[in-house]
Amino acid sequence: MRAMVVVLVLAAAGAAAATMKKKECNAGDKAALLAIKKALGDPYHFASWTPDNLCCEWYDVTCDDTTDRVVGLSVFQDANLTGTIPDAVAGLTHLRTLTWHHLPQISGPIPPAIAKLNRLSLLIISWTAVSGPVPSFLGGLKSLTLLDLSFNSLTGAIPPSLAALPFLSGIDISRNRLTGALPPGLFSKLNTTQQGGAYLRLSRNNLTGGIPAEYGGVAFQVMDLSRNALSFDMTGLRLQEGVSSLDLSHNMLYGGVPAQVAGLSSLQDFNVSYNRLCGELPAAAARFDQYSFFHNKCLCGPPLPTPCN
Repeated sequence: MRAMVVVLVLAAAGAAAATMKKKECNAGDKAALLAIKKALGDPYHFASWTPDNLCCEWYDVTCDDTTDRVVGLSVFQDANLTGTIPDAVAGLTHLRTLTWHHLPQISGPIPPAIAKLNRLSLLIISWTAVSGPVPSFLGGLKSLTLLDLSFNSLTGAIPPSLAALPFLSGIDISRNRLTGALPPGLFSKLNTTQQGGAYLRLSRNNLTGGIPAEYGGVAFQVMDLSRNALSFDMTGLRLQEGVSSLDLSHNMLYGGVPAQVAGLSSLQDFNVSYNRLCGELPAAAARFDQYSFFHNKCLCGPPLPTPCN
């Protein structure tokens, strides 16, 4: 019996030691994290980031259970954190997710160091004071599936290089100061069978032009291009079944509302208000409320109270 107790104690001790070892991250990752902390001025936000603590237990840090490499860094919700996104993030070579969210005093451009994170599948930089262009080097992050750069102060055009991302299924760059046309080919490499529906959120910018024809072949779940300066004939717009939300309000669209779009059985939210559309609404539009079509040049028919002559 005593021998069995000893064996059990030794086994428990070994398991505990393995667990402790598993929580200590790679030395290079730890050095990179400490460099990030130092670059931001050793703020209280990273109080748990000390050499004496196991770095896989540090606040905002996620490690792979098998390799103990740092695969996630999520810095969020701290109004006192100041500075720019440190170049030291490039040292976290196994990162899969990188988040800088709700940090109103984080400013400066998106650093080129992020281009070295070739394993990255999710990149979120949102609700910050980050400015400058949407960098073209993001098109080199071939594993990227989701890109969220919303609620920042980004300017310029959406780089065509994003069209090279083979697995991109979601992009949100809403509430910035973007200009120019939508890049052709965006989502062109998306395998909709594997990825499911995609989403495109670019609202509250100053984008111009129309929707590239190939966008109509993407199985979008959400397309929000509202509050821009888009100008195109909506009559020819065609979309895949599967879209659940389409918001093109507050633009300069003209032509009519196509029956094919209004008749999508999957479409639950539809808004083309505050445009320059004209003509009789298709019968399928009657299932939406009148506010979906308000403030257009001469739209008529249900659900609008204006009858067609």
